[in-house]
Amino acid sequence: MKKLMLGNEAVARGIYEAGASVVCSYPGTPSTEITEFASLYDEVYCEWSPNEKVALEAALGASIAGARAACAQKHVGLNVAADPLYTAGYTGVNGGLVICVADDQGMHSSQNEQDSRHHAIASKVPMIEPADSGECRDYTKLAFEISEKFDTPVILRLTTRVAHSQSTVELLDRADIPLREYKKDPSKYVMMPAAAKGRHVFVEERTKKLVEYAETSPLNRVEMNGRSIGIITAGIAYQYAKEALGDGASYLKLGMVNPLPVELIRDFAKKVDRLVVIEELDPIIENHCKTIGVDVEGKELFSLLGEYTASMIREKLLGRRNDIYSCDMAAPVRPPVLCPGCPHRGTFYTLSKLGLHVFGDIGCYTLGALPPLGAIDTTICMGASISALHGAAKARKEMAGSSVAVIGDSTFMHSGITGLCDIVYNKGIATVIILDNSITGMTGHQQNPTTGRTIKGEETYAIKLEDIARACGVRRIRTVDPYELEEFERAVKEEVAAPEPSVIIAKRPCVLLKSVKTNPPLAVDPDKCRSCKMCMKIGCPAISMKSGKAGIDPTLCVGCDLCVKMCKFGAIGAREE
Repeated sequence: MKKLMLGNEAVARGIYEAGASVVCSYPGTPSTEITEFASLYDEVYCEWSPNEKVALEAALGASIAGARAACAQKHVGLNVAADPLYTAGYTGVNGGLVICVADDQGMHSSQNEQDSRHHAIASKVPMIEPADSGECRDYTKLAFEISEKFDTPVILRLTTRVAHSQSTVELLDRADIPLREYKKDPSKYVMMPAAAKGRHVFVEERTKKLVEYAETSPLNRVEMNGRSIGIITAGIAYQYAKEALGDGASYLKLGMVNPLPVELIRDFAKKVDRLVVIEELDPIIENHCKTIGVDVEGKELFSLLGEYTASMIREKLLGRRNDIYSCDMAAPVRPPVLCPGCPHRGTFYTLSKLGLHVFGDIGCYTLGALPPLGAIDTTICMGASISALHGAAKARKEMAGSSVAVIGDSTFMHSGITGLCDIVYNKGIATVIILDNSITGMTGHQQNPTTGRTIKGEETYAIKLEDIARACGVRRIRTVDPYELEEFERAVKEEVAAPEPSVIIAKRPCVLLKSVKTNPPLAVDPDKCRSCKMCMKIGCPAISMKSGKAGIDPTLCVGCDLCVKMCKFGAIGAREE
């Protein structure tokens, strides 16, 4: 039986068919659906962990205990998991361990454009990279076999286009893989210096064996179509190259991107007159080729930035574009914006109105940086809002009374707690606003430790943000509804002026949650509207100016009443039927 699948869904299918029994992840676009689809298989235990480091550590623990295990994260999430990753390369595994990472070329939903192949090289862990959904399923299953054969974690690298595109996948039965025997082995798993030195020797020997494997692995294949031009490529770039050049070029498609083969590349180079490496982001393959004495073209033709296209490749190599997909009409501009009724809108309007410096964090609330709210000064990485505010206030004393940090409930659990501890322990003065919308919003409504539900919707203990803040040593803690603008503004003013750490929990659920009941849409009375545009200052996409008067789109409005509070002339109210 065959099925059309997203790349991420196919990875989940591969995890299932490989007989894996544990998957631990933290959601992050474009990797999120791997774990969501895996959770649909009852035979596989799945969880949303508080962060990627915890997820990998839990998966590694399951592997050491004898299970096949996996974790998934986006590229910046692998940075968070780097600490256990590099040591897991030393300890090796018991049951197979697959670490799925999805890179985001083009930064569709990310704060940087990172090439995770560097992590594979630096940690000396093998990495394989599929080019379509069928390979996602096949490579995932093979990754578990490689992991157990070579006693190593294996990184499965996807990109946004592979993760979120669809192709057919043949569904096979689940393998019956029993738990491997668990044996206490401190020399393998207790990485204090004496044992780690011995494991480093093992890692170097393993790398040699993996290089030999790369030479003959079915993951790497040659497609000969003539001598004129040869393309060395991997992953989604292979698809672009095939679309652009078809059978007019020969290909060395690399499925294993770390370690890279040597003799296979040299042999391929001898068979073609012109050799070009096509790879998005950094010149990993290109530099390897040059290191082993193979002359190739690469980044002198193609950019270090963003995604490639078939048309780009065709133009660079053949001197002509493929305009089959061209269109004279420009796509309509669609700037990102907080949803109508978003609870964060009142928060950022207030912070902007008060002229505060706002240290931001990673989440849908990062959109508070955009006009007309324009509230956020910085966004760095998960949890950095709190730590950066602390550092700024230590560097410039006046910032303690004119700045706040904003961080979501899931992000606070991910990596905000330690920053709050830092403020209290080191006698900082700072106000932290936790934007509690009762869900992990940006990545598509995943549960987190504060929601009281597991990935499968089962009831569990809901960690209380107030209790966490109190346990960190914060004495000034208050919970406020951000829809109540006057109350929220008063709370912010009081806490920012306080000479000690404080936490405000801006608590209102995401308006897109199924459990949230919205109000009827509102309307503007044009006779009362004075065209002052105060209602426009909250940046609600349901409100616009037409013929000099404000208007509300009833198909977007959720009746949150923020605009009613903004209007001083009583022009906004219930819509007449």
